[in-house]
Amino acid sequence: MKFYKKVFLICMLGVLISPLMALSADGNWKKGRIYYRKVCTDCHKGESCGAIAPSTKTKAEWALYLDADSHAKGKDKVSYYVSKEFRESIKKTNRAAAKFLKVPASALMSDVRAFVIYGAKDADNPARCK
Repeated sequence: MKFYKKVFLICMLGVLISPLMALSADGNWKKGRIYYRKVCTDCHKGESCGAIAPSTKTKAEWALYLDADSHAKGKDKVSYYVSKEFRESIKKTNRAAAKFLKVPASALMSDVRAFVIYGAKDADNPARCK
């Protein structure tokens, strides 16, 4: 009987801990917000800030957009704008890009993804540019 209690306790711990582990695998939306606001909106100066605010798309639309990795109507890739190559190319004129130079592109993409989904149109706290 003691064996079954131990197995039950281990299973319950797994059930309780697994959501926390899943959250830790997600990006940091606060870091993503800094990069998005300081780098993405910096390049889109000529456009209305509202045109690229996270609240312009739903969570599903952002996920599809980022998964498609297509930017500027297919002219280039979203992943390029979080790449070390891109950050290196703008570091002299963009302090945020310089600050994020050591962050792996995959981690930075996860952070940006977390921010735009966190601030999406159908999220609890839709984000604005400012």
